[in-house]
Amino acid sequence: MLAYPIVLEDDDDTFLATCPDFPEMTTFGNSREEALTHSSDALEEAIAARIHDRKDIPAPTKGDDYAILPSLTTAKVLLYQGMRDSGVGKAELARRLGWHLPQVDRVLDIRHKSRLDQMDAALAAIGVRLDVTGRPRDEIVFPRKNGSLRKAV
Repeated sequence: MLAYPIVLEDDDDTFLATCPDFPEMTTFGNSREEALTHSSDALEEAIAARIHDRKDIPAPTKGDDYAILPSLTTAKVLLYQGMRDSGVGKAELARRLGWHLPQVDRVLDIRHKSRLDQMDAALAAIGVRLDVTGRPRDEIVFPRKNGSLRKAV
């Protein structure tokens, strides 16, 4: 799970939500909770745009409020950024997996509902193991560069 900080500003009858890690992300809601809910969708769109434009996806920083990305989106971000960090392109990933390029495109597409076994295989091809753990819903964790997790304080 990735949780990005969200800055909420009271804007008359609505709450404006922005993300310091994604300056291009802006959304709003009629309440704080609604603005945070919309923030997750807006973050997914910002991430999809960065993947399309072949830009880095930043690691989350700290904040007071957070938008939590779905697990599948988190796995796709880990795959994409892991590929960039290790210099593995789509063609090389396809070769390592014995897949066609459209299959690699789909596994990197935030909007595509990839299967978990596909994500496991793609991550393994770049030397990353996907670990799934259950945590209390209100516990926020952040990835470190080495792949371990740190708990929000």
